[in-house]
Amino acid sequence: MLTKATRAYFAEIGRRGGKKSRRALSREEAQCMVAVRLARLAYRRFGAQCFWPYRGNLHITAANAGWVAEQLRRNGNRTAWQSAIRIQALLKCR
Repeated sequence: MLTKATRAYFAEIGRRGGKKSRRALSREEAQCMVAVRLARLAYRRFGAQCFWPYRGNLHITAANAGWVAEQLRRNGNRTAWQSAIRIQALLKCR
């Protein structure tokens, strides 16, 4: 069971951490982050189908998220195409 002092300590730490980690993102930055997240997910999901020659230690970033979408369109099925459309729609806003 936690004491009142321990609860107060944890509450203070949580309050400080919440204030420190807040950041303001512009719309473009947020969309870019979502596009990278979707590109990483698609890279894992369609790896055997679309990215088999590149299965090394490729790290997906904002710089190569467009390449991921291109490979999905070139080598993927309909589901891969739909993922590519979502990624490219988010990247066009940059």
